[in-house]
Amino acid sequence: MGKRLEKTLSAVFGAAVGAVAGAAGTGKVMKKKADELQQFSDKHLELFLMMNQWVKVKQEGKNLSSYFDQNSYKRIAIYGMGYAGETLVEELKGSDIEILYGIDKKAGSLYADMDIVSLDDVLEEVDAIVVTAITYFNEIEEELSRKVDCPILSLEDVLYEV
Repeated sequence: MGKRLEKTLSAVFGAAVGAVAGAAGTGKVMKKKADELQQFSDKHLELFLMMNQWVKVKQEGKNLSSYFDQNSYKRIAIYGMGYAGETLVEELKGSDIEILYGIDKKAGSLYADMDIVSLDDVLEEVDAIVVTAITYFNEIEEELSRKVDCPILSLEDVLYEV
């Protein structure tokens, strides 16, 4: 076999191997991105369904403060100060339920009319903590249970029990 043919075959083989390796690497990157997008989608579907339940509760003329009153939760904290957390704060304004503080991973960059702390801070004693980040409730509950000795409630559960 001539040197020229050998070099050509070697180049073609090398390119083919490189293409296969590149495709495999791209496939892994694409799968990771697809998994991230699926998690994002799942999270927002859960949030939508929870907020839809909240609308149903309001259409029935109910208010979440009744749930907290019935369970003697007068002083609460809210974990997760995104849309659901802000909505819960508004829902409980003017009620007998006192929100002592919010808890959020982005505590240093959030503005609210109350204290917002991170999980690393000392958490003041409350009657219950309501977790609005329902997608990650189990993980958050586990972390909070190491720091506090009070009921840790999922907002989703509250909405279905009110």
